[in-house]
Amino acid sequence: GFSRQQQQFRSLTTAFFRDAMGFLLMFDLTSQQSFLNVRNWMSQLQANAYCENPDIVLVGNKADLADQREVQEKQAKELADKYGIPYFETSAATGAEVDKAVITLLDLVMKRMEQCVDKPPADPANGNGAAKLGEGTADPKRCAC
Repeated sequence: GFSRQQQQFRSLTTAFFRDAMGFLLMFDLTSQQSFLNVRNWMSQLQANAYCENPDIVLVGNKADLADQREVQEKQAKELADKYGIPYFETSAATGAEVDKAVITLLDLVMKRMEQCVDKPPADPANGNGAAKLGEGTADPKRCAC
């Protein structure tokens, strides 16, 4: 029963991770447990994503339920800083900050794609960028990531 569902979920999520360049990683501000799961999701993303370091935006949802809040903004910000990713507090109920979180992620992904177009990996004059791309330069698919 349950473990079979978990397996199906896992294979679904790994397939989903593989093709994505960016992720909104959401947790529930009214649940400390859901915040604790963020670390697990981060390692899953980093292990399964098609990109070596996909763009990720951390989102604490249900910001409108102030009286039920279990996760403090400071806690979540510290975790986001540790991973070097942006953090937003949103409310799907009121729509607050949802657009900002999504636009931030889109900006990150677009920047990555522009860099790819602007800097052909084969250009030796661009020492810094070429070095960063390392052995992956031969694979044009890598670039979009």
